[in-house]
Amino acid sequence: MIPALVVAGVGSGAGKTTVTLGLLEALRRRGLRVQPFKVGPDFIDPGFHALVAGRPSYSLDGWMCSRDHVRATVARHAADADLALVEGVMGCFDGRGAENDEGSTAEIAKWLGAPVVLVADAGAMARSAGAVVLGFESFDPDLDLAGVLFNRVAGETHWRWLREAVTARCRTIPLGYLPHREALALPERHLGLVTAGERRLSPAFLDELSTAVAATIDLDHLLRLARSDVAPVAPARTARPARPLARIGVARDLAFQFYYPATFDLLEAAGGELVFWSPVEDRELPDVDALYLGGGYPEIHARELAGNVRMRESIRAFAAAGGPIYAACGGLLYLAEGLEDESGRVHPMVGVLPTIGRMTPQRLTLGYVEVETTRETLLGPAGTTARGHEFHASRIDPVPAWVPRAYAIRMSHGGEPRAEGYLIGEALMSYVHLHFGSNPVLADRLVRAGAPAAMGDMAGMTADVSRQEGERHA
Repeated sequence: MIPALVVAGVGSGAGKTTVTLGLLEALRRRGLRVQPFKVGPDFIDPGFHALVAGRPSYSLDGWMCSRDHVRATVARHAADADLALVEGVMGCFDGRGAENDEGSTAEIAKWLGAPVVLVADAGAMARSAGAVVLGFESFDPDLDLAGVLFNRVAGETHWRWLREAVTARCRTIPLGYLPHREALALPERHLGLVTAGERRLSPAFLDELSTAVAATIDLDHLLRLARSDVAPVAPARTARPARPLARIGVARDLAFQFYYPATFDLLEAAGGELVFWSPVEDRELPDVDALYLGGGYPEIHARELAGNVRMRESIRAFAAAGGPIYAACGGLLYLAEGLEDESGRVHPMVGVLPTIGRMTPQRLTLGYVEVETTRETLLGPAGTTARGHEFHASRIDPVPAWVPRAYAIRMSHGGEPRAEGYLIGEALMSYVHLHFGSNPVLADRLVRAGAPAAMGDMAGMTADVSRQEGERHA
């Protein structure tokens, strides 16, 4: 079975990411192969994991994807690893709601049969640490809470008090701590941590972090705790066509980097060849059959995106010719007519969607959603369902009524559906980050939408939409 550990937090901000990165680097320096995973819909933490571990970090989400999908993901991607290290989300029991552990770190740990190592911020407590750990132990007896690590510890005396408080009343093993040092803090911005693509993990930072982990955490004991009931599975040898069915151009640079590795795997398994390109640095599109523009921070790079006029014109021409485009969140903002940066200046964007994107730094939209298509799109026929999430600190001006809406979106906690998912020709644009693992049909349909045989049908559909647009403006 695959040795696995789940790093869970007492709450958000406890230090899970710092601890996880420190463990990844320290164990890598020991010569171990560690496969990272991240609970929940987050894109930013997995980027840091991949940078340190040297291999993609896969999301494990109990609401967007099924139990079987989660277990299969670990079985496949940790098959050759010495350890599967899973970083949790928010607090250990925080998930979709308060009534059960759906979508939580605890749910994933129980699905995997893996022990939990709890991370607690000890910056403002000592003996109370025992009460905190005891509360987590008793809250869910089915959870294997095996160890605890403390963050922001003042020194050896503080650590001794924390250790004694836990061992006096709890069965959970105190495994060590990270010292309170400003140099170990990770920079943040409005959607979370600064991304790994911005290269903020310097060799000096990783050296200091891994040195601290090796000095103050009992790594040998921690490794002895690792286990799961997931058997390794060798990667399936999928029969692929001699030539790809379609070349999918994926926008990936500092402005666009929010993607699930599982989505890339599914696109390739469906016969797609992924071609990565940069809307910031490249001057024209590569030779591709379809475009995929994911999320990121286009507002931070709005000036550079606007200045790359040739690229904007190239994408606009691709859309006008009926080329299939799937754009999520940041991709939607880039395809709008303009994008307002954090200073309030509006920069011209591609101009496919007739609206302006505007920053709302004090208003964060965050939540799980379920999508059902109300008409045929490049992701499938009407009635196609998928799950995803919204995560943005922006809004768009009202989109004209003549623009078709293809999504009926329901929040995970219920309520009336709302119309979204904007269609202009064969461009599908939405704020929703869909997880293709929630419905693998999405990847197959996107690849087939870009296949040369489908282009004739797309041209006809584009002409229909253009004609309708002209009639509405007449």
